[in-house]
Amino acid sequence: MTSPGPSALTFARAPRSVLVVVTRRIGDVLLATPVLSSIKAHWPDTLVDVLAFAGTEGLLEGHPAIRRILTVPERPALRGHLRFARGLLRRYDLALSLVPGDRPTLYAWIAGRRRVGLLVADRKSRWKRRLLDRWVAFDNENTHTVRMHLALLAAIGVPAVATVRPSWTAEDEALAERLLAPLDEAPYAVLHPHPKFRYKMWTEQGWVEVGRWITAQGLRVVLTGGPGADEREYVGRIAAEIPGAIDLAGRLSLGAVAAVLARAKAYAGPDTAVTHAAAALGIPTVAVFGPSNPVKWGPWPAGHPVAENPWQRVGSQARAHVRLVQGAGACVPCGFEGCGRHVESTSDCLTGMTPERVITALQEAIAERRTTR
Repeated sequence: MTSPGPSALTFARAPRSVLVVVTRRIGDVLLATPVLSSIKAHWPDTLVDVLAFAGTEGLLEGHPAIRRILTVPERPALRGHLRFARGLLRRYDLALSLVPGDRPTLYAWIAGRRRVGLLVADRKSRWKRRLLDRWVAFDNENTHTVRMHLALLAAIGVPAVATVRPSWTAEDEALAERLLAPLDEAPYAVLHPHPKFRYKMWTEQGWVEVGRWITAQGLRVVLTGGPGADEREYVGRIAAEIPGAIDLAGRLSLGAVAAVLARAKAYAGPDTAVTHAAAALGIPTVAVFGPSNPVKWGPWPAGHPVAENPWQRVGSQARAHVRLVQGAGACVPCGFEGCGRHVESTSDCLTGMTPERVITALQEAIAERRTTR
């Protein structure tokens, strides 16, 4: 995780502007927020912009370190993409690429007068080294994503602040308040049962059993989910089986989801960006994991130190207010996209997980939070 070659870049004065490129999924974008906070803490007068894929920026809006969020389609049309790239040309004193791919590295090279990025240390990536003033070897197995992002800061002499910060706007807050009004300020827990991809999915009946247990503890259940028809239908079926549940699937912006989480007494969900947000907000959190490597993708608990990964590769684990429940099997975590090796396949390690395991973990997480307050 160290940078080959020369020592860190030096600056006669703080950069006037920095672009942070994180063109990946929503979870990756959220886990980039420690980089933004670190830069702003070290260079308070520096203007920090973020470049992300359109639709992934919702948990950044309202972040105090950010001046502007630039977005680009994941699959842009050629003419518009070239026009966008020309608009970036040498616009920033410094550009950081948190993704080792070709496009993000090129974005950093185009935008920054000085450039630093993550790169895979292999022969195929050698050409990209010429585009960067400094590069850091990308580790996709044994270094948590938060720590991997923060490793870039050593190349620019900025101390790391390991705080993942979901953000939301006043409009997001107002939307959350309006949709939570039927609870009449009753305490609640949040379930986010539907991940983006099927291979990360648990079972409907499992979520129903967890929701009923939550209700028996004197908490209401709030369910969140995205706007897709399949996802709304899935969440709706679960909500119908839980007494008094509030179904907010498809009714919240990403920022409003974070605002809802911030008021919750507990949370449970799969390997998804919403689970990362819950853990970062410090509420009792249960993350249901199957094929994904927890070392790399486990939720980063609020207050966890940057010097070490929160999670080991194998086994159900506890860190402060967060519980990670891992599916069973000698192949777990395989790192593949389900047993069928594609995003629409299922994962036996998840479909075989019992509700009792998740309920026990949630009970422990809630008890841990009570004893530390």
